[in-house]
Amino acid sequence: MGQPIAVRTDLTAVEVRRLARRAKDSDQVRRLLAIAAVLDGASRTEAAKVGGMDRQTLRDWVIRFNEQGPDGLINVPAPGAPAKLNEEHRAFLAQIVDEGPIPAIHGVVRWRACDLIMRLHEEFGISVSDDTVYRALKDLGFSHVSARPRAYKQDPDAIEAYKKNFHSSVEDIRSSLAPDTPVEVWFQDEMRVGQKNKLTYRWARKGSRPRAAHDQRTQSTYLFGAVCPELGTGAALVLPFCNTEAMQLHLDEISTKVSHGAHAIIILDQAGWHGAKQLSVPHNISLLPLPPRSPELNSQENIWQFMRQNWLSNRVFKSYDDIVDHCCYAWNTLIAQPWKIMSIGLRDWAYIGRSL
Repeated sequence: MGQPIAVRTDLTAVEVRRLARRAKDSDQVRRLLAIAAVLDGASRTEAAKVGGMDRQTLRDWVIRFNEQGPDGLINVPAPGAPAKLNEEHRAFLAQIVDEGPIPAIHGVVRWRACDLIMRLHEEFGISVSDDTVYRALKDLGFSHVSARPRAYKQDPDAIEAYKKNFHSSVEDIRSSLAPDTPVEVWFQDEMRVGQKNKLTYRWARKGSRPRAAHDQRTQSTYLFGAVCPELGTGAALVLPFCNTEAMQLHLDEISTKVSHGAHAIIILDQAGWHGAKQLSVPHNISLLPLPPRSPELNSQENIWQFMRQNWLSNRVFKSYDDIVDHCCYAWNTLIAQPWKIMSIGLRDWAYIGRSL
């Protein structure tokens, strides 16, 4: 028979039980109580029963207790297999994903797991699974998202200049106003809503592809909308046409929603009806066109996306009146959530404090 192992005596049974009362790990508590029983003079068999273990297991924990103290009685997770991708591999993976593929060279327009696995093998001679690549990308802060469309021949310099000079443009407009006139920044755009509706992402079982009804009829209407993200307010009209006359009606509607005594700067794209000579811009509104081909600067575009994803897509509209009713419902539901307008619409470069 093996010789019994003495328990360290720098802690008394009372102190060990006190530690057990404060411990949050249930397994550590059992082991501390078993060792306290040993310190009280109980036999190893009796002490093992107190901790709900056999004598050999108690012996192993006594050794850990003698070497590491009470903290040694906490379970330590197994280290597991070493990671297949080290820091060099992960840095390379992050770089090529950030840069994206070159279709003429790599033969694909987006990276798939199999493409990334091949690049890692070509560069480092290692073989990994799809799951390893997916986990690494997630740890590196990547997620699988749909790309935002970018207009053809877009001028990035013009976009940056617009944001940089936005406040000076506001000051130019302010100089023509009465002193101390509050300024509000609004974003305006139009959205076509029709029976040939859009389908959006939805949750579904892995391996399946959910189906949704898709109408082929062509009745449609236009939702003219504008929001002031700073105040969480908006103004909209559902109109049958998208032309100068409709734009005039919308500007008149926006002017009624501008705060009393304030002046609204409407940011909008350069559609023909937005700058038509026949427009009579209300006295409390100024129009500030965006650079060509830069819809991402217009936060009303994101409002449309939110409305489609939550209330308008994946539907079959019975008639034109049904389309109008759903547009009105979607807009009124949005307006009832001003915090949502603020969250979606605020842009750092366009934010104007109420004190200005």
